[in-house]
Amino acid sequence: QVQLVESGGGLVQPGGSLRLSCAASGFTFSSAYMRWYRQAPGKEREFVARINWSGGSTYYADSVKGRFTISRDNAKNTVYLQMNSLKPEDTAVFYCNVRMGANNYWGQGTQVTVSS
Repeated sequence: QVQLVESGGGLVQPGGSLRLSCAASGFTFSSAYMRWYRQAPGKEREFVARINWSGGSTYYADSVKGRFTISRDNAKNTVYLQMNSLKPEDTAVFYCNVRMGANNYWGQGTQVTVSS
């Protein structure tokens, strides 16, 4: 079965950096588009970034463009989100996502808190 396990969250000061990881299993990772979403307190879950199966194509929400970088290692079945120049408004639970047909699969999420 599909499993997504996020890690790498934590507390960071404004302007700092974090690198999130999502370890995937239960499907053919190297054939799948992968996505990161986030959900801030009291807000709906929102799209952050997407990467195609090879890593050759990426797409970002305007709010993170130029600060966040999505990447993947198909040998390790892992997708990453490098987050730089973090702002307090980036505080959220970050989720890894894969779509298989009509189904959406999510990890348990990892908390990112940006605060001084």
